[in-house]
Amino acid sequence: MTSRWLFSARVDVAVFFGAAVASAALALAGAAAGLDETPLWAWVLLVLGIDVAHVWSTLFRVYLDADELRRRPLLYFAAPAACWLLGVLAYEAGVFWRALAYVAAWHFIRQQVGFMALYGRRAGSSVWAMRFDAAAVYAVTLGPVVWWHAHLPRRFWWFVEGDFVGGLPAWCGTAALSAMFVVVAVWLLVNRHVGKALLLFATWVAWFGGIVVAKSDFTFTVMNVVLHGVAYLALTWRYARGRAADGEGYGRGAWLVRKGLPAFGAVLLGFAFAEEFLWDTFVWHERGALFGSGGVELDGALLALVVPLLALPQATHYVLDAFVWRGRENPRLAARLGWSS
Repeated sequence: MTSRWLFSARVDVAVFFGAAVASAALALAGAAAGLDETPLWAWVLLVLGIDVAHVWSTLFRVYLDADELRRRPLLYFAAPAACWLLGVLAYEAGVFWRALAYVAAWHFIRQQVGFMALYGRRAGSSVWAMRFDAAAVYAVTLGPVVWWHAHLPRRFWWFVEGDFVGGLPAWCGTAALSAMFVVVAVWLLVNRHVGKALLLFATWVAWFGGIVVAKSDFTFTVMNVVLHGVAYLALTWRYARGRAADGEGYGRGAWLVRKGLPAFGAVLLGFAFAEEFLWDTFVWHERGALFGSGGVELDGALLALVVPLLALPQATHYVLDAFVWRGRENPRLAARLGWSS
C-alpha cells in the first residue's frame, strides 16, 4: 500500500518538521542569551537524553530480540568485536577521534538518505526517482560538510578539537554550497511528495543551520542531535511496537515495549546515563556536578583499551544501522513498521 507518510501526517510533521523548527528555535534562543559552550542542562537534554539514548535503541531492534540474534549471529556478535579491535588500533595510531568523527558524520548522512529511501518505498517511487531523492539528501548534507572543511578551524567540532582535517581551499566550500542549491532547486521542480519535501527541508535546516550558520558549540549541538536522534527514536519505537505485536520470540523486548513509551524511554535513558558516567569517570572528568568527583586517571595503555570500549555502543550502532533497515534483508520489516499485514 502506497502512502505519502512514513508513520502518519501528525507524527511525520512532528518528527521531522517539528524537530527542525524546535532545534532552530532553541539555537536562536541560545544565541540571544549569549550561549557559546553547551551548558550542563542542555548537554543532559540533548546529548545524554537524545543522542546517546538513541544509540542504545539498537537494543530494541537487535539485542533484546532472541529470534533476530539467532537469524544473523555472525553480524550481531562480530560487529562489536571488530569495532573494539579497530578502535584499539586506531587509538594506538593516534587517529581514533578523527576516524570516529568521519564515521559518525557519514552515519548521520546515511540515516537521512535511509529515511528518504523509506519514503520512496512507501510512495512506490521508481528507481530513478529514489536515486534523485538520495542525491538531494547528499547535496544538503555533504554541501555544508565540505564547506566546513574549507573553513576550519571553527568554534565547534564534531567530537574533539581537530578531529576534522583542514586545509581545503575556500572555493571548494563555495562550490559545494552552490551545487547544493542547484540540486535542491531541480529536485523541488520534479518532486510532488509532501513527506519527502518535509524530510529534505528538515535535513537542510539541521545541516546548513548547524554548520554554515552556527557560531557556537551550543548551536551546532542543538542542530546536530535533535533531528537525528528524535527521528531514529520514532523509527525504533514504531518497529518495537510492531515486533512486540507479532508475538513471536521477542523475549524481554516485548515485555518492555508492552509497558509503553515511558518504559522504552526509561531503559534508554538508564543506559545512556550509565555510559556517560563511565566516560566522565575514566576519560573526561568534566561533569562532576552530575556524576560526582570520583574520577579515575588511566595511563595511555589503559586508555587505548577503555576508550574504544566505551565508544563501542555508538560504533556498533553505526555499523548495524547499515543493515537492519534494509527491506530485502529484513523480510518482516514492512509489517513491523505497520506498512503491510
